[in-house]
Amino acid sequence: MANSETERVKCLIIGSGPAGYTAAIYASRANLKPLLYQGIQPGGQLTITTEVENYPGYADGVQGPDMMTDFEKQAARMGADIRFGLATRVDFSRQPYKVWIDDEKLIEADAVIIATGASAKWLGLESEQRLNGFGVSACAVCDGFFFKGKEVAIVGAGDTAAEEALYLSKICSTVHMLVRRDEMRASMIMQDRVKNTPNIKIYWSTETLEILGENRTESVRVRNNKTGEEQIIPVSALFVAIGHQPNSEIFKDWLELDEAGYIKTIPGSTKTNIEGVFAAGDVQDKIYRQAVTAAGSGCMAALDAERYLSEKGLH
Repeated sequence: MANSETERVKCLIIGSGPAGYTAAIYASRANLKPLLYQGIQPGGQLTITTEVENYPGYADGVQGPDMMTDFEKQAARMGADIRFGLATRVDFSRQPYKVWIDDEKLIEADAVIIATGASAKWLGLESEQRLNGFGVSACAVCDGFFFKGKEVAIVGAGDTAAEEALYLSKICSTVHMLVRRDEMRASMIMQDRVKNTPNIKIYWSTETLEILGENRTESVRVRNNKTGEEQIIPVSALFVAIGHQPNSEIFKDWLELDEAGYIKTIPGSTKTNIEGVFAAGDVQDKIYRQAVTAAGSGCMAALDAERYLSEKGLH
C-alpha cells in the first residue's frame, strides 16, 4: 500500500451514533485530536427513529435524525475530524493499530474507540420497510408511548420480546404477541409473566405476512402455520423484537466477543482484551440499548483512551 494512503492519528473513533459522537466531543476536549469515520449509517439507529422523547434536555422531544445532527455539529465544533467512510478491515496485532477505510485508505492509530453499534434484525417484508417509523418499530421502549391506549402487535419469542410485550401491556389496550413456533425461547419466568398478563394475547405458530396501511400501520396480516388459516389483526403499531446484530464482524479475529457477537468489555470500563482498543455503545451493550446509555459509554471510552495514552506517554 502506498504511503500516501496512510495517515497516522492519536485517536480513531469508528462509528457515529450517540456513543461515537460523544466520544468525539470528550476526546476533542482532551486534545486527542480524534478522527471519526461515520460508517455505513451516519448517526446510527437514531436516524431511522422519528420522535425521541426520552433523551434528557429536549423538553419538547426531538426527531432522531435532528438529534444526531446536533451531536455531529457539537463534535465538529470541539474540533473532531468527522469523515464519511466505512472501516472494512483491522489489524490489532501491534501498535500503532491499523484500520482500513473502504478497503483503500489506511489509518494508523495509537488508540481506537469502536462505536459501530448494532442493527435491528427485521422480518424482511417490503411493507415493514415502507412503514418503518409510521407504526413499525424495533424498539418498544422508545416508541410504545406513542400508542398509549391502542392495540399493538409484537413479533418475537425471546426474553427481549417478552420484556417488550410486558412493557407495552402497561400502556396499550391489547398486545397481540406473534410467535413463529409453538413455543417461546424466553426464560420460563418471562413466559409465565407474559401468559399471566390479561391484555397480552399470544398467537402460536404464527407467521407475519404483511403490514397493512397506506401512510401508517393499520393492521397486520398473519398466517397460522399449522392450519394455514390467515387473519387480519387491526393494530396501530407493530414492534419487531427478533433481536439485534452487533456490528462487530471485522473485529472478531482480534477482540473477545460473546456468543451473540457483542464485544466484551472489562466491567466498569470500556476496555477490551487489547490495550488501547475501547468499545462503547450498542456494539458492547445488549441490555440497555438506549441513546443516553450509549452516549454515557462514549464519554467513558474517551476518558479511558485519554488515560491510556497519558500512561503510555503518547499524549
